[in-house]
Amino acid sequence: MKALLFINGDPPKNTPEIKDYDLIACTDGAFHYLREKNFPLDLLDFISGDFDSYEENEKIVSEKLIHTPDQNKTDFHKALEIILEKGFYEVDVYGGSGGEQDHYLGNLTVAYLFRNKMEITFYDEYSKYFFIPNEFEAQNVLGKIISLVPYPVAENVITKGLNWPLFGEELNMTGRIGTRNFAVEDTFTCSYSDGAILLFIGK
Repeated sequence: MKALLFINGDPPKNTPEIKDYDLIACTDGAFHYLREKNFPLDLLDFISGDFDSYEENEKIVSEKLIHTPDQNKTDFHKALEIILEKGFYEVDVYGGSGGEQDHYLGNLTVAYLFRNKMEITFYDEYSKYFFIPNEFEAQNVLGKIISLVPYPVAENVITKGLNWPLFGEELNMTGRIGTRNFAVEDTFTCSYSDGAILLFIGK
């Protein structure tokens, strides 16, 4: 089962095929742009957040609201907890980038915290990106930009199918990172022994 979550970054120009999802949700900030885009709000399973961005006269579907006032966690973090509680371990996220950049960096950190609990894939107008397991393979990537960002370190990184392959090197946020490579084969593989890698695949 797969979930779809909209959060409060740059609104997507086009929303994905909703028929591909078993659960659809948004945070309170994302509710605004979904309504403006004439998204079918009746298909939302829940709207979560502290609702500090709502006007009192806004009309929202009260039975779908989940109030999450905990200020020690972001709305994205709290929405993922709800999705996990509902038994979903795969979620596509729209609206994770853009907007205020501290929110964007915060969203990446939240995804890092959940990386061993669920598969989280972000989508924006430029790429999709997600944390990858120690052994990873992607198909249909020929010619696409591939960026590997250590979070904060990845050791013994080996890649195949890229223009500039890696042969057991270390990637480090304070040293060498692996951005703006590109695939020269249709299949790209990556393995690493320790750490974490945030992978970007360009459109």
